Amino acid sequence: MPSEHAQQNTGGSRPTGDRPTGGRPTGPRQLAPIPFDVEAVFPELTGTAREVTLLYPRAGEPGPGDSSIGGPLLWPADEPWPMCTEADHYNPVGPEPVAMVPVVQLYAHDVPGLVFPAGTDLLQILWCPLVHDGGQYTAAPRLRWRSAAPTAEGAAAGDPPRPHTLEEDFMPRPCTLSPTPTVEYPNGDMPDGLGAQLAERFEEMERERGYDYFQVATTQQSKVGGYPGWTQPPNWPDCTGCGTRMEHLLSVTASEPGGGRWLPLDDRVPQNGPPVPSWRAEADPALLDTFGHEMDLGDLGGMYFFVCRTCPDTPYTHRYDC
Repeated sequence: MPSEHAQQNTGGSRPTGDRPTGGRPTGPRQLAPIPFDVEAVFPELTGTAREVTLLYPRAGEPGPGDSSIGGPLLWPADEPWPMCTEADHYNPVGPEPVAMVPVVQLYAHDVPGLVFPAGTDLLQILWCPLVHDGGQYTAAPRLRWRSAAPTAEGAAAGDPPRPHTLEEDFMPRPCTLSPTPTVEYPNGDMPDGLGAQLAERFEEMERERGYDYFQVATTQQSKVGGYPGWTQPPNWPDCTGCGTRMEHLLSVTASEPGGGRWLPLDDRVPQNGPPVPSWRAEADPALLDTFGHEMDLGDLGGMYFFVCRTCPDTPYTHRYDC
């Protein structure tokens, strides 16, 4: 088994020139390496690793020129702010449309692993912050791909309208992001029957080594790419245009690591004694209040976004579980 402290960390070192926002660096975070060679110990998982960018939202004051969760969007002055006029709200809200709220903004230079449609370098996601009765009982999202430079030239000034009615669970607090590239292995998305086949060996590894495969090789936090952070059985959508299974674009989840291997090194309790194994790491209590966007999303659930890159216009859809 490779030494945890000898391996190169998968998050890379933080660039020294990153722009601080609200006193916190926004470049990639340093992560502990995975403490074992997954495909050597479980050859059945060979080829299942996926590149993923972990977002690590932290409370802050992002601006429209920043990648963020819950921050202000770079919005064209000549484009009306989107309003929800759907009639399927779980609780009636009256005849007035409901202003949508910013949820995600990602610039291509911050997330090199995210593939943008030709001519775009800015991804924005908004949603109506009310439960919709359309089968998933969650917020109703919209997705926009833009080109940042021309948008910035004619950007709107001032704050967008605030919804007159909302569910607090779908209102993110403004967060800076630290997009961190790494790799992860499947959790619920293992090939049929493989999870049950490996369960006893997973338990044996935990008894012998002190950590669990799911703790150190999979993660359910907010991310771009990789595997969706399902809390329920996977529910992958097929494209209604071409019939192929859609690609996972990103997950916005209620869970952020407050300990363990996926906790960034500089978020951990300062150590005065021998190093603590990554899977037992704890967060510095002084930083915990800054973790995450504070949306419950059905307790520990998430919203998962999917795209089809085969069809024109990159159609998208979403799934929700809790």
